[in-house]
Amino acid sequence: MTIKTSLVFLTASVLPVLGETILGLTVFTRHGDRNSKHYSGYGLTNLGFQQNFQTGGLYRQIYLDPNSSKQILGISEDKYVPAQIWATAPDQKVLANTATAFLQGLYPPLEQLDPQIATNTLTNGTKYTNPLEGYQYVVLHTADGESPNTIWIKGDDGCPAVTEASEDFEMSAEFMEREASTKSFYEGFWEQLSDVYDYSQSKLSYARAYDIFDLINVAQIHNASASENVTAEELFQLRTLADSAEFGLNFNASQPARSIHAQTLAGAILNQLNQTVTGKGKLKFSLLAGSYDTFLAFFGLTELTSASPNFFGLPDYASTMAFEILTDKDVTEFPSSVDDLKVRFLFRNGSDAGSPLTPFPLFGQQEVTLSWTEFATQLSERAITTVEKWCGMCKSTESFCAAYDPTLSSGSIGVNSSNSGGSGMSNAVAGVIGAMITLAVVALAGLVFYLFSRKRRTAPASSGASIGSAEKGSLH
Repeated sequence: MTIKTSLVFLTASVLPVLGETILGLTVFTRHGDRNSKHYSGYGLTNLGFQQNFQTGGLYRQIYLDPNSSKQILGISEDKYVPAQIWATAPDQKVLANTATAFLQGLYPPLEQLDPQIATNTLTNGTKYTNPLEGYQYVVLHTADGESPNTIWIKGDDGCPAVTEASEDFEMSAEFMEREASTKSFYEGFWEQLSDVYDYSQSKLSYARAYDIFDLINVAQIHNASASENVTAEELFQLRTLADSAEFGLNFNASQPARSIHAQTLAGAILNQLNQTVTGKGKLKFSLLAGSYDTFLAFFGLTELTSASPNFFGLPDYASTMAFEILTDKDVTEFPSSVDDLKVRFLFRNGSDAGSPLTPFPLFGQQEVTLSWTEFATQLSERAITTVEKWCGMCKSTESFCAAYDPTLSSGSIGVNSSNSGGSGMSNAVAGVIGAMITLAVVALAGLVFYLFSRKRRTAPASSGASIGSAEKGSLH
């Protein structure tokens, strides 16, 4: 993806807004450079770790530095405070390492920042710091594939409805026409791909657009001889074809099932931001690490493609989406009324030093900043906020879905519309917040059923499996 920003957006991304205070932030990040997905066991490269680390460092510079006009109100500048930070990723090597590297950049070793804070003195006068020059062990919550918590970041995994909807795109006239018209172009790369163990020249087509682009792109980055065999124009064409194929597989406005993973991500983002709102800013920074396909689906779901056609394309390695909770006033404490709260969406394509964190309007609107009420209402209309609804929409056979009575509606259940903050929230948004609160109850019920079922068919030694955290900041 090549983001070309207007002067208005670029100016807004680098200049402070007078009288504005950032109250909290939720970030969704893509992994950095990695080996090709075509081969099992792939992982982040050294470059990839650095990209995610540098991205975390950029967010530190913008949102933690006291000299920044966008420093989050009350956030700990140097020392990691668990109550302020929540980070999560699927229990997958690439994404878990992505989040870890980002967090290392966000909160570097404390000895480098403040030796006095980094040092612990015992009663006998001995001084200690954490290993690795005061390394800060920021907690990362991972969700394995058998946990209902995994749906919030990887809502397409274990979801037959997404697979079926994507197959509809592969059967479309648009797809088949593009496959036919590009067949000779793809077969021209047989020399570069002949060593791929399960490829033949006849398999090279638009049907494998992303896989072919990924194989060649990785070789271009890490194999000097490979870069001589593919021109910049050819690589660009491979990229744009992969863009179109992957966007088509992950979003179609008339077929919501194709973007279920974006809908669950929307629910997770809304939940994290809502915890900042209802907790009066106690939770200050949430990090979620995920994949490019969820980015693309979210771009379509929130109509970012109407803000820029570049959102039809794949995000670069270590790209990030950010959601700021803010007030347009200069304050020293969290506002008492939600009427004073606003939300702004920002996107940064890649990790290059020259890539700005740029605001874009959501939901087909013109304004880049929305009231909290408007944002919550708009996003909740597009979001999946309960495990039950996901199970129903996906027609999933995941073990945790058995906890839900199949005769129940696939919609949200038990919405609590009360507003404990007493801050005058509208009924519509209060309903959204109530739905977020019920996520804990619904997910816990699913986990209890799942763990009980598994306990019955496994040895007692396995019964100690932990139940998903219900502490503040968790994805319920």
